[in-house]
Amino acid sequence: MQVAMDITTKYCHKEMESYGQCVASHPSTWQQHCQDLKMKVAQCTSSHPVIQKIRTDCSKEFTEFEHCLLENQNSPTSCSVHVARFLGCAETVDLAGVGECSLIVDQSSARSPQPSIFCDYTNF
Repeated sequence: MQVAMDITTKYCHKEMESYGQCVASHPSTWQQHCQDLKMKVAQCTSSHPVIQKIRTDCSKEFTEFEHCLLENQNSPTSCSVHVARFLGCAETVDLAGVGECSLIVDQSSARSPQPSIFCDYTNF
């Protein structure tokens, strides 16, 4: 999921900033007030290959999360289990062959190797 957030932050910063400010400003009615900004974020990110792969592989988990948000508009924090499932799924998506991403394992940790995904987004 970090890769998806990195892509969103890099290419859709303005849209994410506006959406975040709207949600913070309308805690109980953000679903209605911020719909257009949510769509702008979705449009911005939807064309990236990494995002497309995560959405495809984790569509069930994401749909369940969105459904929970719709049912709990006044208390979106009650959907934390759904968020965790989606993020867990996103972390397991195999990005090999998607864009210019590679898995790097940091062997410097004495206790356990730390895997990280690094992507070159300059071609997107």
